[in-house]
Amino acid sequence: MSKVLLLNGSAHQHGCTATALDEMIRVFEGEGVETELIQVGSQPIRGCISCNKCVELGRCVFDDLVNQVAPKLEQADGLVVGSPVYYGSPNGNILSLMDRLFYSTPFSKHMKVGAAVVSCRRGGNTASFDVLNKYFTISSMPVASSTYWNQVHGFTAEDVKKDLEGLQTMRNLARSMSFMIKAFADAKGKYGYPQLESSVFTSFPDGK
Repeated sequence: MSKVLLLNGSAHQHGCTATALDEMIRVFEGEGVETELIQVGSQPIRGCISCNKCVELGRCVFDDLVNQVAPKLEQADGLVVGSPVYYGSPNGNILSLMDRLFYSTPFSKHMKVGAAVVSCRRGGNTASFDVLNKYFTISSMPVASSTYWNQVHGFTAEDVKKDLEGLQTMRNLARSMSFMIKAFADAKGKYGYPQLESSVFTSFPDGK
């Protein structure tokens, strides 16, 4: 069975972001896609210090939620990252987790379907959306889209339940992800995944 891993970057387990993700989970279940939701926002997660010990260890040197999420991501066919908007950007905890998770894991994320979901009272939504999508696009992960930017609006969970277009966007997003995951699995068996080149790494170390 296909599986989607969902990360809730909000500290509020039943808040606005959770309401959006719950809407998606109901659709995934109806599409026969297994889900697992992990609460990130309330966890103490430090940022990456660029020590590069993960190259040696095959995991992050700081043994916290990041190393617990890593094997789950490796087994998943899709990843949904949800976050509230704080000062026009995603929650700091989810950013710390994503930095370390994507940098420290040696396994390929090629063709895992990614989707970012943001919740906000009013503004900062598209800026936060862009930040989260960058993790996918640097990792050869196809990005799922919907009928509007993947966002809901509201100050409380009850507010979000009134955002009918936002909830519709979540349902359509989950349907698109389900289709992409199944289609990629079918295509992998028929054609194989696209070849990735990785021999060129341009950093201009000579300063010229």
